[in-house]
Amino acid sequence: MLLWFAILVASTLAFGISAVSGGGAGLILMPLLGLVLPDMQVPAALSIGTATSSAARIISFHKAIRWDIVRHFAPTALPFSALGAWALSRMNPVYLSLLLGLFLVGNLPLLFRTPPIQPNRKPVRIVSLHALGAAAGFISGFTGAIGLIFNGFYYQLGLRKEEIVATRAANEIMLHGLKLILYAAFGLMSIHVVIVGIAVAAAAILSSIIMRHLLPYLHDRLFHHIGHAAMVVAGLMMVITAGGQIARQNAAVLNYSHASGDLSASLSWQQHIFAVEWEHGNELELIHRVYIPSTNLPGTPIFHGFILHMSPHTGIQTVRSVGV
Repeated sequence: MLLWFAILVASTLAFGISAVSGGGAGLILMPLLGLVLPDMQVPAALSIGTATSSAARIISFHKAIRWDIVRHFAPTALPFSALGAWALSRMNPVYLSLLLGLFLVGNLPLLFRTPPIQPNRKPVRIVSLHALGAAAGFISGFTGAIGLIFNGFYYQLGLRKEEIVATRAANEIMLHGLKLILYAAFGLMSIHVVIVGIAVAAAAILSSIIMRHLLPYLHDRLFHHIGHAAMVVAGLMMVITAGGQIARQNAAVLNYSHASGDLSASLSWQQHIFAVEWEHGNELELIHRVYIPSTNLPGTPIFHGFILHMSPHTGIQTVRSVGV
């Protein structure tokens, strides 16, 4: 019960931040929903909540929708969303989450820039909108959330904060509807997923009601700063979460030791061990081992690999070890 209450409260806060920053609720909620759902089903639950959030925002800010952007975004976003959902049913999304997290963290310098007081409107390039739709559709289908990833595009067009919120909602609601159908078709939907999604959807509606009255009082410059801060925070969360998942999936272990002037560090990755050793203050060894289970003596591993030894006395020596 406590976990469900935490999901409801966190979802309300996340969608509130999402409305202010122009997106990001899905990226913020992914680690939390991963506690109650398998990783492959998290995007489906997110789509239920975000579809509801988009519908609520369209109702609240329908007059601010930039239909000239929406009508060129959807034609490529929908088919690429189907491709992303298909890829999710066959591949692990954790590596893409890591890359997206690093991309979002890369927006850190924008926190120290001062956005213009008045948005500088730029002409909409149709080719750019189709490319944006394709990228947003695929990433949304593969991860369940595109959130803050494409905020920079809307900022560059010079959209006002209400226009960003409304236009994003109009762009994404069709994506989420299509994804829900595809997730069900690919076996990623279950009763548990629907229950979690309904809890997130209820929080999304509550958040939209609150933000409808709050957003008009928020200065555009502060709106941009909050958006960039949310991008960086969400990116850090994605990097930490995805990095931990990758480490667990690949049995990654990092070791370090320091004794009597000798230093050593090693990284275990699946059956590989990479090590660096600094001995006697002037000798360096680079070691790579690959452990293979022994067929003759069960439980006794063997390894093959190499040791690269560098010393001012002996120069560079490579020692290859097999069957040790």
